[in-house]
Amino acid sequence: MTRRLGEPFFDDAAGPLVRPYAVTRGRTIGTGHDLDMLTVVVVAKPAPTLRRPEPEYADILRLCRVPQSVAEVAAVMKLPLMVTKILVGDLIGEGHLIFRSPVQPEAGPGDLNVLRAVLNGIRKL
Repeated sequence: MTRRLGEPFFDDAAGPLVRPYAVTRGRTIGTGHDLDMLTVVVVAKPAPTLRRPEPEYADILRLCRVPQSVAEVAAVMKLPLMVTKILVGDLIGEGHLIFRSPVQPEAGPGDLNVLRAVLNGIRKL
């Protein structure tokens, strides 16, 4: 089957023809930025000229003209979260994107006071 001009390189049944490891060039670890799925990214002003030929980078920059979470970028791009983190990390490292990490609540999932309160509530049942 031949592809017509303007048709995507994938269909809904087969998925993308370029596999995630090819998009990241085999990398499984980003450039050192600890990105959470809730990290918000936006295009830096002024941003340097994009020198990467891969279309994913340009698509991410177009998408991030308004603030987006890394999870939103992954969903719109239809890429796995880890792949998106690597690509976004590349763009942050080159000065194209700026990011803000999500605010961490004071009581985390391992906070002993919260765990004790949950345990006491369960005992009262």
